[in-house]
Amino acid sequence: MNTVFTNAKIIMADEVIEGNLEIVDGKISQINIGECNLPGAIDCEGNYLCPGLIELHTDNVERHLNPRPNSFWPATSAIVNHDREVTGAGITTVFNALYVGDTMFGGRSHEHMKDACDAVAAIKAEGHLKADHFLHLRCEVSVGNLMEHLSVLLENELAQLVSVMDHTPGQRQFVSIDSFRSYYQTKYKMSDKDFAEFVDMQMAAQIKYSEINRRAVVKEASERGIQLASHDDATIAHVDEAIADNGSIAEFPTTLEAARASYDAGLAVMMGAPNIVRGMSHNGNASARAFAAEGVLDIISSDYVPASLLHACLVLEENIDEISLPQAISMVTSAPAKKVGLNDRGVLAPGMLADILLFNYTNSTPIVHQVWRKGERVA
Repeated sequence: MNTVFTNAKIIMADEVIEGNLEIVDGKISQINIGECNLPGAIDCEGNYLCPGLIELHTDNVERHLNPRPNSFWPATSAIVNHDREVTGAGITTVFNALYVGDTMFGGRSHEHMKDACDAVAAIKAEGHLKADHFLHLRCEVSVGNLMEHLSVLLENELAQLVSVMDHTPGQRQFVSIDSFRSYYQTKYKMSDKDFAEFVDMQMAAQIKYSEINRRAVVKEASERGIQLASHDDATIAHVDEAIADNGSIAEFPTTLEAARASYDAGLAVMMGAPNIVRGMSHNGNASARAFAAEGVLDIISSDYVPASLLHACLVLEENIDEISLPQAISMVTSAPAKKVGLNDRGVLAPGMLADILLFNYTNSTPIVHQVWRKGERVA
C-alpha cells in the first residue's frame, strides 16, 4: 500500500525541506522537494514531518504498573495503557525502564516485575502494541539479591539495555544528604528515626554488595551482547569506571565535569527532557540545557513525562543558538537508534522504516497531529 504526504516541512538529517514523502510497504520510498498533486495524498498543511521518536529510558511504565503505593495494576492493562500514551506523544520505539532491586515502601515485588516483562513480550508478539517495545533493566547494585532476579529477567529477549545505578546517599544523584532526605523521607513519610536507620542500612548495603554486583551485571551484559549504561556519574572516577566496564551510554551525569569526560570518551551522554523543559533538575543536580550549550549532550530521554521528549527538542532549538531543529530532533531519533543498533529507523530517508510523526508547535509546545509506525497510523 502506498501513502503520500505533501505540503510538509520535512525534517531531514541536517536540513528542513518543504516537500513530499512517499511510503511503500511500510518503508519510505522517496522524498522530493515541492508539492505532490497525486489524488489521495495527505495534505500536511505546512506542518512538520520527522522520524518517530526513540525513547531509551522511560519510567512512565512504572507509573502505570504501580499508580499508587500498594496499588498494583494488572500488567497487561498497564502495558497497553502506557503504549497508547507514548505513541500519542510521537514515540514509536520505546525501551521500558524497569527497576531491578529494592522493592521496599510498597513497591512492586520481583514477581510483579517479571509479570511486567513477560506482559510486554506477550502483547508485542500478539501484535497489540502500537509502538515497538524493548526492555531496559535498571540494576540497583547495592541490593543483595539483585543478580538472583536479574538473571531471570535477562532471559526475556526484549532485554536489550542494562544500566548500573547506585542510589546510596552521599554520592552520585544524592551527593547531598539533604536531597536524599527530601526525596525518600518526604516520598515515603518516614520519621527522623526511621530515616536515620534507613540511611545506615543503605550505606552498609553499598559496602557489602555494590562492587560485587556491578562486576556481575557488567559480566552478564558483556556475555549477552547487551548495551550497558552507567547511571548518575558525578566524578572522573565514575566515568573511568564506566569506560573500563565498556559502557556505551552515560545516563543523567550529575555534573558538567562527568558529562564532558563521558562525551570525550565516546559515551553517549543522555539527559532528561523534563530537565530541559523546566530548565533545571528536579533534585538540584546539573542542568541539561547547560550540557547542550556546552556541546556535550547526545541523547534526550523523556524520563517520567512522555510528552516532554518532543517538547525538549523545541526548547533547545529556541534557546540555544548552536542547535538547529534537525540537530535537536536527532537527539531523540537517529542518535538513540544508532547507539542501540536499530539502524533501520531514526532518519527520514529512502529504505528506512516509515515511523513518522506529523506535528506543529506554538510557544515551544508541540501539537502532535498524527503518528505512523511502519506506514500504519497508530495515533
